[in-house]
Amino acid sequence: MALYAKLAGILADRRKQILDIWLERTLQTYKSPNFFIQVQDPFTNPVGMLIRDGLSRIFELLCQEAEEEAYIRPVDQIVRIRAVQEFAASQAVVPFLELRWVVREVLADNPSFNLPADQLQHFDCAAERVALIAFDLYCRCREQLYRTRVRELKSGRARFTDGGCPSRLLDADTKSGASEKE
Repeated sequence: MALYAKLAGILADRRKQILDIWLERTLQTYKSPNFFIQVQDPFTNPVGMLIRDGLSRIFELLCQEAEEEAYIRPVDQIVRIRAVQEFAASQAVVPFLELRWVVREVLADNPSFNLPADQLQHFDCAAERVALIAFDLYCRCREQLYRTRVRELKSGRARFTDGGCPSRLLDADTKSGASEKE
């Protein structure tokens, strides 16, 4: 059932404008946003390209009013990147909620759209569900990271992962062992 078909058509017509604003706002949350925004090469800038691709796919799914399961893959693609970085949970999922603001900004540019009031509400609800999917995936990713960290600590591998280059550590052990014998 098309809950916001007219709005989806308007959004699809303004796809590039919406995606550009949404992407820029998302990439502005990083420490080097200009690099992520300007560099288009997927090998030089894989983070920027994966985020760009994920946001684009999410937007397309929202315009198609897709089922919730369809969002998991593109949302996961973005959330996995944000989960390994220094983002609080709220900051990790905020881009998914900001789409609502971006849509309103684009729609405000042209007040002649005669949208039924409930269509924007249904779109907001769909965008919020995507954000909830993102939050669930973020929590799973962080839990997986913590479990991996605990396993590293228990196994003793943390010594290698926390200390830099393992061969340098082995070299330092050899030198300290030689000095203890003297």
